[in-house]
Amino acid sequence: MNAVAPAETLRSALAGLLDGLPPKAASQAVERLIANYRGQTPTHTPILRDRSDVVAYAAYRMPATFEAVRAALDAFADTVPEWSPASHVDVGGGTGAATWAVNATWEGARPVTVLDWAEPALVLGREIAAANPELKSAEWHRSRIGAALSIESTDLVTVSYVLGELTGADRAFVVDAAASAARAVVIIEPGTPDGYARVIEARDRLIGAGFRIAAPCPHSAGCPIVPGEDWCHFSARVSRSSLHRQVKGGSLPYEDEKFSYVAATRFPSDPAPSRVVRRPQIRKGQVLLDLCETEPSLRRETVTKRHGLLYRAARDADWGDAWPPPQED
Repeated sequence: MNAVAPAETLRSALAGLLDGLPPKAASQAVERLIANYRGQTPTHTPILRDRSDVVAYAAYRMPATFEAVRAALDAFADTVPEWSPASHVDVGGGTGAATWAVNATWEGARPVTVLDWAEPALVLGREIAAANPELKSAEWHRSRIGAALSIESTDLVTVSYVLGELTGADRAFVVDAAASAARAVVIIEPGTPDGYARVIEARDRLIGAGFRIAAPCPHSAGCPIVPGEDWCHFSARVSRSSLHRQVKGGSLPYEDEKFSYVAATRFPSDPAPSRVVRRPQIRKGQVLLDLCETEPSLRRETVTKRHGLLYRAARDADWGDAWPPPQED
């Protein structure tokens, strides 16, 4: 995988985007975007309205979206080690974070189409992509993301941080359109109870369309989590930009982006035997792992020093990892 170079190139491309944009304007735009991001009211108009909105979004949200999507794609790629997408459509792609994440996961250029209904986002996304030779030929098309959506046949469709902006009917249509067009579909939403609910809704529709779940679930049966009691989500570490620090305050150079996701395919995959669904708890002489298993079921496993190499692996295990690690199968 070629994860480092695209990430560094993206950070470089984003640097300087705020030049000429008054700090107050950037902060106000970001605060409004955060309100929309956390809100529960679907919209029939683009959230990104103008250049100021899009620049603020790209500087503030694009790195977090990139890291979340890349983490989801990395887990998916591990289940299909011999496969890479020959083409990619990014639905509701905005400034193209998921497009960059796909490029960071699978090396090489491929036909890429980004669909979004906000023209300013498409314009800026095209500008940013010019910094990456493998994305220069990407096509950026304005499209209503909803019942009018049309997706050309493709290997991979990504839908990241989009479903929360849509009505229930439009969410269903978008997922069905992705399922009809693609061999693999990856959907990412915020790691909130509502985001998880949208992912589960999409997961059910994909299974109903004949897909099998590749990640994060070790199975394609019903989710064992009791609705309303918990939710499945993961975390990606994100370097904080100057705009992050300006808007949120604080001194840490990073923050953790929580996300929920599902990756599904029409072709064979090798899902994890189980997956770590909470941050591992490391205690003296033992590691506690909360696992989602193939049955399906949720179980806590205690790995102690007497387990030898498995204990060492457990100490290195991270939230979202497959378990046991491949060398222990």
